[in-house]
Amino acid sequence: MLNWASRFNIFCYLDNHLYGDEVYECLLAVKPADFFDDTHAFSLIDKFIEKGSWYFGHLSYDLETSRSAHAIDRRERIKFPAYYFFKPKIVVAIKGQSLTIFSDDAEKIYREILNTPERTEENSSVISINHRLTREEYIEKVNKLREHILYGDCYEINFCQDFFAEGSIIDPLAVFERLVATSPAPFSAFYKLNEKYLLSASPERYLKKTGSRIISQPMKGTYRRILTSPEDDHALKLSLFNDSKERAENVMIVDLVRNDLSRICKRASVTVDELFGVYTFPQVHQMVSTVSGILKERTQFSEIIKATFPMGSMTGAPKHKVMNLIKKYEAVPRGLFSGSVGYIDPIGNFDFNVVIRSMFYNALEKYVSYYAGSGITYYSNPENEWEECLLKVEAIKKVLT
Repeated sequence: MLNWASRFNIFCYLDNHLYGDEVYECLLAVKPADFFDDTHAFSLIDKFIEKGSWYFGHLSYDLETSRSAHAIDRRERIKFPAYYFFKPKIVVAIKGQSLTIFSDDAEKIYREILNTPERTEENSSVISINHRLTREEYIEKVNKLREHILYGDCYEINFCQDFFAEGSIIDPLAVFERLVATSPAPFSAFYKLNEKYLLSASPERYLKKTGSRIISQPMKGTYRRILTSPEDDHALKLSLFNDSKERAENVMIVDLVRNDLSRICKRASVTVDELFGVYTFPQVHQMVSTVSGILKERTQFSEIIKATFPMGSMTGAPKHKVMNLIKKYEAVPRGLFSGSVGYIDPIGNFDFNVVIRSMFYNALEKYVSYYAGSGITYYSNPENEWEECLLKVEAIKKVLT
C-alpha cells in the first residue's frame, strides 16, 4: 500500500500498530481534491471542513506564533507550512482483516495496490549527524531556565534541541519502515507534502474527538528500559511511577490541559480519567495521563485548536510565558516538531498525534533533522536531561546511521 502511495506528491499514512482498540488500525489518504493551507486565515478552516468528507493534515508549532506563512522563521530548513489540510480523493482504511477503500474507483484502486511491484531501497548518502548544541551549551541553557523557574517566571518548561545532517539523501519510505520496525508506536505517521517528509514513531496523542467527548493524553516522564532483564525492567517501571520529579512535571501539564479543555467544554465535565499511568514501549517507559471533557454545543474545530494548541506537554506552564522562553533559548524554530498530524472523519470525529520521536526530510534541500526535548523543572538535573534527550532519539539515530 505504501509502495503504491509513494507515486503521489501528497499523502498521509497513519498507523497505530495495534495499540488500543481504535476505529481504524491504518489510514492512508492520497490525491487532494481540495486543500487549505497557511495562505488562508486559520479561522476560515471551519468553512473548509464539511461533514461527509475526510480531511488529513498537520498543524506546525508555528501555528501559535504565526497565523500566516509570512512570519515563519526561515532558519527552519524543512519548511512545512504552518498548517495544511487536504480533502483526499482516496482513503484506504484497515481494521483487522478488513480493508475499506473510500473512492468512486475502489475496485480499480484495490487492483492497483495489489499489482504494485516490490521496490528496492533507493541509493542513500552517508548520514553524518550534527548536534546543534554541545553538551556544555545545553547544560548552560538548562541552568538558565532553572533560574527562570526559581524567580517565578514559570513552573516547568519543555526545552528542545535539534540534530541535523546537511547534503543528505535518504529513501524516506525505507527509513520509515526501519523506524517503525525498531520502534512501533500508536501514533505513527508517514506524511509527504511534495518534497517535504515526516517520518514519525510518535507514542503521544494530542486530541481525540468522538461525538461530543474530547480527550487529551499528555505524556510527561520517561525512563529507559532494560530489555535483558524483565525483573529490572519492571523495577524501572515502578520507579518511574514513584518518581516525585516526573510526577510533579506530569501533574503540572495535566492541570494545564484541564484549564485548556475547560474553555471549550461544558461546565464540570472536564475530568482526569487516569493520572500517572505508566505505559511500556519498545525503547522506553512513559508516564501518561488522560483528561477528557464534553464539548459545548456547536464548538467548531478552529475553536478547539485555538484553546488547546500547542499542547501543554510540548510547552510547559504557564503556556504563553514559556513559549516566549522557548523562542529565546532554543537554537532553531521547531517547525512541524511538537505540532500535530491527524485526520477528521466524515462525521466530524478526529484524532491527532503529537509530533515527537520523528525525523524530517527536505528532499530538495537534502536536509535531515530530528528533535528531542524534556521537561525542565527547578529540580531537574541538566546532565540527566541531556541523557534523556539522547535516549528519546536513539531509535531514530539507529535507523539513519
